[in-house]
Amino acid sequence: MSTPIGTDRAPSPAGHYAQAVRAGDVVYVSGQVPRTPDGGYTPDDVGAETRLTLGNLAAIAEAAGGGLGDVVKVTAYLARPEYLGAFNTAYAGCFGEHRPARTTVVAGLREVKVEVDAVLHLPVPPADGSRPPGGHRCRLPDEHEP
Repeated sequence: MSTPIGTDRAPSPAGHYAQAVRAGDVVYVSGQVPRTPDGGYTPDDVGAETRLTLGNLAAIAEAAGGGLGDVVKVTAYLARPEYLGAFNTAYAGCFGEHRPARTTVVAGLREVKVEVDAVLHLPVPPADGSRPPGGHRCRLPDEHEP
């Protein structure tokens, strides 16, 4: 049995799929791109697009009851191979010390520079509701200090 997960803090799906689906202790997050929750896209540098994309991932993880610290696997899609350095820098800034498994693919993305999907492991919390927090939150580009 699976349960769809969604939040208005990330863009709505562009097709017939859920933002994420929980199956037992595992949450599968659909591909996220650098769009604002209202679906808007303003082309930006790879770092900013990565932070916005991972901010969307973080919002969906939070809607599922977790955070970026619960991510166990990421698949990243980049429009061009030369984006890898800037992507890695922004990615590390969002995940901090947490290092999920990752595959990075250069793909024929339309319009955007970055897309990311992920798998989270979210064990059912104990009956008392205690659970360590799921890592830190990836801040959106406009939340960073100048």
